[in-house]
Amino acid sequence: MDTVQAIKQRFEIIGNDPKLNRAIEKAIQVAPTDITVLVAGESGVGKENIPRIIHSLSHRKHGKYIAVNCGAIPEGTIDSELFGHEKGAFTGATNTREGYFEVADGGTIFLDEVGELPLTTQVRLLRVLENGEFIKVGSSQVQKTDVRIVAATNVNLFDAIEKGKFREDLYYRLSTVDITLPPLRDRKDDIHLLFRKFVADFAHKYKMPPLKLDENAVQLLQKFRWSGNIRQLRNVAEQISVLETNRDISSVTLQSYLPVQGSNLPSVIKDKKSESDFSTEREILYKVLFDMKSDLNDLKKLTLELIQNGSSKVQETNQNLIKKIYGSKENDSEIDFEEEPRSALIASQNTEDAYQENDDNYLFAETIEEEETLRLEQKEIEMIKKSLEKNKGKRKAAADELGISERTLYRKIKQFDL
Repeated sequence: MDTVQAIKQRFEIIGNDPKLNRAIEKAIQVAPTDITVLVAGESGVGKENIPRIIHSLSHRKHGKYIAVNCGAIPEGTIDSELFGHEKGAFTGATNTREGYFEVADGGTIFLDEVGELPLTTQVRLLRVLENGEFIKVGSSQVQKTDVRIVAATNVNLFDAIEKGKFREDLYYRLSTVDITLPPLRDRKDDIHLLFRKFVADFAHKYKMPPLKLDENAVQLLQKFRWSGNIRQLRNVAEQISVLETNRDISSVTLQSYLPVQGSNLPSVIKDKKSESDFSTEREILYKVLFDMKSDLNDLKKLTLELIQNGSSKVQETNQNLIKKIYGSKENDSEIDFEEEPRSALIASQNTEDAYQENDDNYLFAETIEEEETLRLEQKEIEMIKKSLEKNKGKRKAAADELGISERTLYRKIKQFDL
């Protein structure tokens, strides 16, 4: 049986990290079987080596080995690429075409970036994994294939399952055995080995002396995060090999080729709000709803008083309650309930239908419906205004009082133009 060291030499894999060695060991162990394997790891860690190792050590090594980048094939043609199509199946299908699963019969297919597959294609792939059957696009004939599938992904498939972008049953079919490759930042002792291998290759390629790092440069190389992993390290090695005339590289020279962490790299835009944003907005909505419930109870109480005692007596005894519900008018003039729109309170035309008197002190009144529903947005604006006035415009104090973050409050101020 091949050893880990022999496999690394055969496939030119550099490094002695225990996690890397364990991944290669697992690949050697599963290779003689037909078990489906899922290779996980960040972009640029060398996931493509694992399926090559598995195929070369399996009984399928004389069969076809096809690597498919699922993320590079348009959604409209991915089914045709994988499963083939019949002539006339769609516009441009002038001939019958064999798909990768038909061509690789008896061999191995490596599905890179499997997390990018459309859901419809995932259903077809699941059928291949379960019973080896597939149907060409535009055909009704079921075909059989005997292929081994090795898949790879650089995304968290559990997150994709939660978002409804990846089928859970397909995940468990693919991940019979998981092999995870560590990121380069977790293989600090391997970074300099890889760099030396790359600069030696480029020195040979461009016919120039190889580079040499001083001690400080080596330390800088090992401390750098390498978000792009081995691919990024190789690019930096090539740049320095081509551009530097002085072949002794100091830490200052090396630093000029390393991007400021996070500044020169593509930004990752999250499509999901943080849990803290959701919790703070949920809290303010709860407060608004509780206030609405309190106002509705007050309105019901006032309405019942009006029905029982008439408007003039109610105005005398419930001034505070009236001001709370309707607000104070200019010049503190009293609210004339006789001239309020009839739509404000829907009362029964017949008093006997409105309530029943079971005893001297207990009345049942029908539910009074409001014509206009209080809007959450208006209530939210009112709360923010009151808090800002109370705290003399200090956003941090107002945010603390409202139970939201200062950033969320600032966004609300801009949103409502306060």
